[in-house]
Amino acid sequence: MPLPLPLPDLVSLDLLRSVGEFGSIRRAALAHNVSQPAASMRLRYLEKTLGLVLLDRANGRARLTPAGVAVVEWSAQILEGVGELLIGTKALRHQGENSLRLAASMTVAEYMVPLWLGKLDATALDISVSLQVGNTVQVTEIIRAQRADIGFVEGWTAPSDLSHRIICSDDLVVVVPPDHHWAHRKKSVTARELASTPLILREIGSGTREILDKALEVQGLETLPMVELGSNTAIKAMVSSGAAPGVLSRLVTKTEVDAGRLVIVTTSGISLDRSIRAIWLKGKSMPILAKRLLKLVTDSYRDGAFV
Repeated sequence: MPLPLPLPDLVSLDLLRSVGEFGSIRRAALAHNVSQPAASMRLRYLEKTLGLVLLDRANGRARLTPAGVAVVEWSAQILEGVGELLIGTKALRHQGENSLRLAASMTVAEYMVPLWLGKLDATALDISVSLQVGNTVQVTEIIRAQRADIGFVEGWTAPSDLSHRIICSDDLVVVVPPDHHWAHRKKSVTARELASTPLILREIGSGTREILDKALEVQGLETLPMVELGSNTAIKAMVSSGAAPGVLSRLVTKTEVDAGRLVIVTTSGISLDRSIRAIWLKGKSMPILAKRLLKLVTDSYRDGAFV
């Protein structure tokens, strides 16, 4: 039901409350940062609006009349509610400024995002970060569904319906345990040999698998999976056991290769380079913190801060 007009002014009601608190229009005006004449004018207009005498102005003072006391009491809950309204709307305006919803493919989430967030945390206080991890296809769907502000994926190309930016490059490598016959082979493994060898691979939908499949496809070849796993760690463990060669990101295998637990096999006639991309919803402005992360990461790779 619509409220009857004319309505009392909220600022004037708040001013009346202050007059009752201070016992003076002058002091109430100072508290509200207005001139005394302006405060007096507001209060007289409030009395006219309500049709009541709210202040006793005798002897140069201003005291609430019984009607004024009643109005102050009745309006207290209204003014408190308006205060909560203003606090709440301010929070809504600033919502997302200190929160970051990320989605990243497994390789990026495990080996890159922690470094990025460490550097971001040095420039942003009290940030809240959530990270959803999946393969490239899953991360793409998360962004489309607006369940994350920005995503990071690896792969051959970027989805045409999403905005994207190349962050850095990465490449895939064939790895075997040190006692595998490929480990000490002087001749490079060819694309055809790779296609005819049972391999331990990531699942379809991952950026790693997409790169390998497309690299062989352009030569009319197909992969021959011995097993497909959704975990880089599981693939490394199975390759180390001697089950079969595996194909993973160079970044993912660095620790094991440096420790001598895995050996990178030289390949020829096949390109396994790929790009790491940021993706976000086309036509939608990213939250402030997501923009800061994107700029930080892009600038850092360009300047060589991340290698």
